[in-house]
Amino acid sequence: MTFLAYLAPLALIAAAIVAFAGPGMRPARSLALINAASLLALVIAAAIAVTVMLQGPTSSALIGANGLGLQIRLDALSAVMMALVSFIGWVVLRYARNYMDGDARQGAFSGGLALTLGAVMLLVMSGNVLQLVLAWMLTSLSLHRLLTFYGERPIARLAARKKFLFARIGDVFLISAAVILFQSFGTGEIATITAQLQTGEIPGGLTWAAIFLAITALLKSAQFPTHGWLTEVMDAPTPVSALLHAGVINAGGFLVIRFADLFLVAGPAMHLLAIVGGLTAALASLVMLAQTSIKVSLAWSTVAQMGFMLLQCGLGAFSTALLHIVAHSLYKAHAFLGSGSVVDQARAKLGHRLALPKLSDMGLALGVAALTVLGTGWAFGVTLESKPALVVLGAILVFGLAHLMALALGQQARGALVAKAALASVMLSTLYFGLQLGTEALVASAVPVTGAVSFGTALLMGLMLAVFALTAWIQLAAPRAVASGRWQAFAVHLRNGFYATTTLNRALAPSLKA
Repeated sequence: MTFLAYLAPLALIAAAIVAFAGPGMRPARSLALINAASLLALVIAAAIAVTVMLQGPTSSALIGANGLGLQIRLDALSAVMMALVSFIGWVVLRYARNYMDGDARQGAFSGGLALTLGAVMLLVMSGNVLQLVLAWMLTSLSLHRLLTFYGERPIARLAARKKFLFARIGDVFLISAAVILFQSFGTGEIATITAQLQTGEIPGGLTWAAIFLAITALLKSAQFPTHGWLTEVMDAPTPVSALLHAGVINAGGFLVIRFADLFLVAGPAMHLLAIVGGLTAALASLVMLAQTSIKVSLAWSTVAQMGFMLLQCGLGAFSTALLHIVAHSLYKAHAFLGSGSVVDQARAKLGHRLALPKLSDMGLALGVAALTVLGTGWAFGVTLESKPALVVLGAILVFGLAHLMALALGQQARGALVAKAALASVMLSTLYFGLQLGTEALVASAVPVTGAVSFGTALLMGLMLAVFALTAWIQLAAPRAVASGRWQAFAVHLRNGFYATTTLNRALAPSLKA
C-alpha cells in the first residue's frame, strides 16, 4: 500500500506535465488524463483510509536513509488529509473543466491545478522532514503560477508577490526547524521524532524548533498582520480560490497537528499560536461582516477560520483543529464554487432588514445558549478537569449561538420560540461535542490528547474568552450604532481592516516592485 500511495501524487504530477506540453484550448487528451489521475488519487486515498483503519499506522522509506529521502507515513492524520485533498481536488478539477472551457490557456491552467494537488498529497503523506520541506515548497511555487494566471491584472500581481515573499520567509523558518530537529534527534523521520518525544526523552533547543514551525504555520495560514494577500487574490479564477481556501491554506494547520507532540513540550510556541490565531479570528470575523463583495467576505471568513483553527491548536485541542480543517474545507469549496448563486440569494434578500435585538433578548439568548451548550458538554463528560480546551471552545460556541438566538428573538414574540431555540441549541451542541469526541477517538493513534493545562494556558483561555465575548457584543451592537448615526467612522475603518494591509503594503513596497 505504501508504494501505491505514491501513485496518487505522481499520477497527478505526470498528468500536469502532459497538460503543460499539450495544446492550450480544449486539450481533450490532457483533461482526460487529469480526470483519470484525480479519480485514481481519490480511490487510492479511500483505500489508504481503510488500510489504516484495519492495520494501523505504517511508515516506509523508498529512497534514502537516516530519515532523509522519500518516505511515506500513513496514519490516521495522513489518511484523513489525503481523503480530503483528493475529494476536494477531484471536485475542483471537474468544475474547472467547464469554467475554463474555451480559454486559450486551459491546458496550462488544468496542469497547474493538478500539479498543486499532487504537491499537497506529497506533503500530507510525508514521513520525514526533507520530503515535507520539499513538498511544502513545491506546493507554494505551483500555487504561485495559478495566482498569477491573469498576470495582466495589477492587484493579482501585487497579491501574488506578497504571498510569494511571505512564503519564502516561511520556507526559511521551516528549513531552520527541520535542521534543529535533525540535529536534536539524529534523524529526520517524523515517526521516530514523535516516538522519542512521547517517551519523555526531550533534547534541548526544541522550543525554537516549535516556534519556527509556529511562525511557518501562521504565515501559511494568512494570520495577522500578513493576512492581506489572501483577501487580495480574488482576481484569480474561481477554481484557484476554491483550491486555495479549501485546501492549500490548511497546510499550516496540518503542519502544527503533525508535530503536535513537539508543541506540547514547547509552551511558548503554543501560546504564540493561541494569541495570534485568536486575535486574528476575532478581528477577521468583524471585518468580514462589513464587506460588500461576496468573494472578499469569504476570504476574510477564511482568515478568521484559520485563526480559530490555530487557536484550537494553541489550546491543545489538536483533534478538534483537524475536524475544523475538514469541515471548513468542505464548506469553503462549496461556497466559492457556488459564489454566483450566493450573489443571487443576497440580491433576493435586499430590502429585508432584521429587527435589532433588545438588551433583554440578548440576556435571554445568552442564558439559554450557555445552559444548553455547557450542559450538553457536561453530559458528554467535557469538564474543566478532563477537557478544559473543549470547555473554552464550547463557551465560544455559546456566544455564536446567543447571537443567532438574539436576532431571532427580535423578530417575533418569545413564547414557543425560546423552547425551539433551546431544542435547536441542544441538538447542535450534541452534534458539536459528539463530532469532537468522535474525531478524537478516530485519530487517537496519530494525534495526542491533552488533559490538564498550565497556569499560563489557563490565563490565556480566559483572555480568549474575553476577546470573543467582546467580539460578539460588537457584532450585535454595531448595526444599531451605525443605524443611529454613531460608529460611522468605526464602520469605515472596519471595512478596511483597520488599514493593516495598507500599512504593510507601504512598508514592503520596495520588495514588491516588479
